[in-house]
Amino acid sequence: PTYPAMASEPGDRNSTLKRCLGVLRDARNDSEQFAALLLVTKAVRAGEVDAKTRRQIFDAIGFTFPNRLLTSRQPPAGCPEDTFRALGLTLLACFCTDPELAGHSQIVNKIPTFNDILVSPCNPDSTSMIDDVYQCLSAVMATARGPRELVTKGTVSALCQAYVNCSYGSDRALTLLLGLLAIAEVKCWQRDAPHLLAVLSKLSDDFLKTEDMTKFELCEVLPHFIPLSPPLTQDSQGCECLHRLYKGLANILGSKLSQSQRDPALKLAACLMQACGSEWIPAGSAGSKFLALLVNLACVEVRLTLEEPNPLEVEGKKEVVTACYVLIEMGIQECLREEKPLLEEVQKMQLMRIMEEAFGAVIFYLRQVKQEELQDPFIFASVRILGAWMAEETSSLKQEICELLPFLVHYATKLFKEGSPAASLLQPGLVSTQGSGLPQDALRFLLPGFCHLTAEDKPRDILISEGAPALLCEYFLHQWEVLTSEPRSLTPLTSTEMSLQTVCGIFLNLVVTAPDIIRQDKTFSSLMDMLLKFLPLLLPQEDHLVLAANIATLGLMMARILASSAVLQGTQSAKEFFGAAIRFLSQAHTAQADPGSDGLAAAVSPAYTSAWADVRELWFLGMQALASCVPLFPWLPQAVLQARWLESLSELLTRVAPASVDFELIAAFQGVLVELARASKPCRDVILSHHGGEWANLYGMAALEQCLSEQ
Repeated sequence: PTYPAMASEPGDRNSTLKRCLGVLRDARNDSEQFAALLLVTKAVRAGEVDAKTRRQIFDAIGFTFPNRLLTSRQPPAGCPEDTFRALGLTLLACFCTDPELAGHSQIVNKIPTFNDILVSPCNPDSTSMIDDVYQCLSAVMATARGPRELVTKGTVSALCQAYVNCSYGSDRALTLLLGLLAIAEVKCWQRDAPHLLAVLSKLSDDFLKTEDMTKFELCEVLPHFIPLSPPLTQDSQGCECLHRLYKGLANILGSKLSQSQRDPALKLAACLMQACGSEWIPAGSAGSKFLALLVNLACVEVRLTLEEPNPLEVEGKKEVVTACYVLIEMGIQECLREEKPLLEEVQKMQLMRIMEEAFGAVIFYLRQVKQEELQDPFIFASVRILGAWMAEETSSLKQEICELLPFLVHYATKLFKEGSPAASLLQPGLVSTQGSGLPQDALRFLLPGFCHLTAEDKPRDILISEGAPALLCEYFLHQWEVLTSEPRSLTPLTSTEMSLQTVCGIFLNLVVTAPDIIRQDKTFSSLMDMLLKFLPLLLPQEDHLVLAANIATLGLMMARILASSAVLQGTQSAKEFFGAAIRFLSQAHTAQADPGSDGLAAAVSPAYTSAWADVRELWFLGMQALASCVPLFPWLPQAVLQARWLESLSELLTRVAPASVDFELIAAFQGVLVELARASKPCRDVILSHHGGEWANLYGMAALEQCLSEQ
């Protein structure tokens, strides 16, 4: 057949293509079909093809012909070896410009072929093939299931190799890697950590060595290659990368910089802090100076930005200040660190003073926030960092924080009750949303500070007047539901459980310092009802002992105040709660061999040992509260008898050496025993029948001795 000459203008080109397609349809053999196809492919390469023409090409040849071209190993006489493959790839690249075709299984199942081409040696004649492969991969990634397919079919590895080997088009490989990491970072690192580490190694090496503006461009790229998991510090290659990044950042931040140069450097440092804590900063004088400089720069940036009249109108400023918050939070932690501290005492004092000024600016900014701005993720980040400061530094900015408390309670309430996209945050990972830190959970970050503040009159009164108790009660119930819906495991303490413990601490403060509120506010009747139900469910689980201690002690303390409420009048839930509380208190101590003698000594029970530092104070408080409850609830001594606590306590005190039982423990036992002996003749009889008079005398329990001797 006679083939039409190739046109130069787009309109002519489309008409030429249509004629070529006609020839292609009429071709009588492979040779004629190939010749026509060659013209179609040249037309496709020569410029843009409109959607209608592209579809006509696809309708004419489908996937069958490109598939044959890709698998054919016999090029036409006098043609390069990859001629057929190159033609097939060009056609697929053309089809991929149609999003519907880009997601087709016939394209997706070519991903391994695309990968192979990327990692194969590239000769100068093959560059158009590489361009077509990148076009296909980019198109696949833009489809709904494309990123998942690329990750599972090995494209991450191929892209990493192309970049590390500086192959043709390696800049496009890096762009695609950034896209995949943004969508599926965890999966990428799970499957291809060694290859991604190789990319990070090259990037960090370039970052350290380059001395031009590329250094600052790399500051923008590097955070995408710093995983939260697995930690880079666990791998020797990762540690080498971190050291190069530290040295590169130290060089940058120790120099005079413009704003556009300093901002990406601060964001990279924040990303490293987020992923590795301060472990990437070496110990010693240079490391401590670098950390102090980082925190100092972050504080200055926060002050300069937030003290302005319209602080965040400049594009990208929120991301920078959020990064500074991460650095400041690390500064707080390092200033409090006692074991192997990076900072010297003088540096700590200087930084605490500088951070106080920065938090003054954060408070100033939050006081200007308008109602319609509350959904802004930056407000969330600002409240979160202020919560970190309030949790640790209780003496500074007290007046300013008191004035801000109504806003903080209102903000936490609004986000908790209405839900919010607030933590879909500005920088990936800059504010953790792990565990129960749901987008609306600003309250989680404020709880430790509120716990400190409820121990003081003025802030406690403000929190009560702003409705904090009702909010905390609702939050407590919500967090309990989250905890009980999680599969039971021996995982590290979750943020959910930590939040529940801290709320218990706040309520304990209110019980001790404001008992009238407990009596008057119906919120606490609802809370009492919850505690009665929760403790029996929780106590059998040893991995929740600290939370059980909090709930048991809070429930006992509240029961003293709410003794007349209907729910405590011998109801089933009350009996189950007190039964569980008695188990918690009675099983804390045991007799064990005394290494210094042949006898036995009183010791904390093995099940309690690991948590005892957190449980000890609550246990003693719970013992006092139980003693106070005995005269208030006539049915309570019977619960103690059913638990056979008196018998086991008598056995413990009889078997162990008296010197092994400290005075505080003796006082706690005596407090409960005296009240039981006074309130219940059966309890008094059990104590006496188990030689109570003798061991009361032996341990100096004078009040118990006197009580037992009375008729």
